[in-house]
Amino acid sequence: MENSLITNIQKYSIHDGEGTRTTVFFKGCPLSCKWCHNPETQSYKKGLLFYAERCTGCRACMEECPQDAVSVKDGKVFTEAGRCTGCETCIDICVNNAREISGKTYGIQELTTELQKDQIFYETSHGGVTLSGGEVLARDLDYVENLMKCLKRRGIRINVDTCGAVPWQAIERVLPYTDVFLFDTKVMESEKHRFYTGRDNKEILENLEKLSAAGVGIWIRIPVVGGVNDSEEEIKLIGEFLRDKRIRAEQVNLLPYHNTGSGKYGRVGMEYEGKDFYTPDEAEMKLLQKTLQNYINYPVYIGG
Repeated sequence: MENSLITNIQKYSIHDGEGTRTTVFFKGCPLSCKWCHNPETQSYKKGLLFYAERCTGCRACMEECPQDAVSVKDGKVFTEAGRCTGCETCIDICVNNAREISGKTYGIQELTTELQKDQIFYETSHGGVTLSGGEVLARDLDYVENLMKCLKRRGIRINVDTCGAVPWQAIERVLPYTDVFLFDTKVMESEKHRFYTGRDNKEILENLEKLSAAGVGIWIRIPVVGGVNDSEEEIKLIGEFLRDKRIRAEQVNLLPYHNTGSGKYGRVGMEYEGKDFYTPDEAEMKLLQKTLQNYINYPVYIGG
């Protein structure tokens, strides 16, 4: 495939690896985490973003939609996701900019050119490009591999941010071009993982073991979600796994939950299921940091 769907290219990122980075968010993810900060990246197809606060109810979109996907319910404009094809007719007709398409198609050369614009910042900060999502390794691997080859030929360091819920062959294919894997670890109990993410974690944990054995750079990232995995017991389970399986990593980052992405759910026609989640306080995060550090000999950081 020569093109891929990208939802965002975030420049001057400092939280997706070492140095100043540009993070590319690919569309599509095999998980559906209840706390997901980027719900617009879950679908593998282009999607509609609707900003209800900008809508004046003029109904021009309803009149022009060729799929009859737009209607009015309870006095509010509603778009039926199953009918919407992403044709962008409603976007062109909306004078209030209440509608956008999530997912822009980029060719490999086009994306490479865009990422290369900030190469001077990568070089001076030991930064580079982070491929994220969604889940980049769930996209077309011919595209991903060729993109990584183009970046490497230009001397650009590459991090891969992955949830790990992909076949090992996908990870293995990008090993030669990846400097650091940012590998998510959420909860250890399989059914609990399924409840909060939509899938169990058997494949994920197996991939982490294989990745560790491959001897590549790994940063383990644990989103600490209040009410889900913020207890000492949960962190001990993760620590025991890392210790007992002799997982080799450069560091672990404990990432406190925040709800800044919750406002996006209404825009993509989804309900945010994390209303009861909360941000652990500083004292709690330090306790979890200390607890996890007892199990491993590489550093545990809060944030990053």
